Amino acid sequence: MLDFNPHMVLLIAAAAVVTFLTRIGGYILIVKMTRIPPRVEAALNAVPAAVLTTLVAPAFFIGGWDTKVAMLAALLVGLRYPSTYMLVAGWIVVMAWRHSIGA
Repeated sequence: MLDFNPHMVLLIAAAAVVTFLTRIGGYILIVKMTRIPPRVEAALNAVPAAVLTTLVAPAFFIGGWDTKVAMLAALLVGLRYPSTYMLVAGWIVVMAWRHSIGA
């Protein structure tokens, strides 16, 4: 059974407050700007790719060949088709690999 730890509750509450302030602060800054500078807009446009890279790169370098081949298949499909097809292609490749060759 889990024990109640007041320090953990304070830590979670502090993290929630910091997250809220960060998000509302960004919103307030954007609202107060009459025009978003091109460099800021370019930086904001780069955020999704940066986040996706930080999630995928470790799996590529740590994972086995099944993961690498699935990511390559997903990349190739993603160059031509929507992201749903990309995810399905990666899933199919990794499942086929694990079923035929093993993990």
